[in-house]
Amino acid sequence: MLAQARSGLQRLSPEQAWREVRAGALLVDTRTPPQRARQGELPGALVIDRTVLEWRLDPTSQARIPEADRDDLRVIVICRQGYSSSLAAASLHGVGLARATDVIGGVEAWAAAGLPLAPGPADVRE
Repeated sequence: MLAQARSGLQRLSPEQAWREVRAGALLVDTRTPPQRARQGELPGALVIDRTVLEWRLDPTSQARIPEADRDDLRVIVICRQGYSSSLAAASLHGVGLARATDVIGGVEAWAAAGLPLAPGPADVRE
C-alpha cells in the first residue's frame, strides 16, 4: 500500500520542501502532540490531525480551512518519519489535490538536515 501511494507522488527532500514552503507551499504537520513536544514545531506549518486531514484541505468541503481555497494548492505533508505522510498525500490526491506530496524521512530527516525547528506554539487546526 505504501509503495502504491508513493508511486503517484513526487516526494521532496527536506531541503526541497523548505524551499517550497518559503515560496508559498502549505506545510501540513500531522504528528501527534507528544511527537511535536519531543521534536519541536516546524515554522510556518499548520498542524492538522490525520483523522480530519481530507475534509480540512478539500476545497469543496464546508469544513475546510481558509487556506484550502483551490484545487491547485501545493500541500506538503510531513510526519515523524515519512510513512503516514505518504499515505496522507496520496489520499489528498483522491480529493483532487493533485499537487499534494510529502517529505522523505519526515521531521527526523528535516532535523538531521539542520532545517529550522521551533519550540512553539503550533498553528493547530481542528
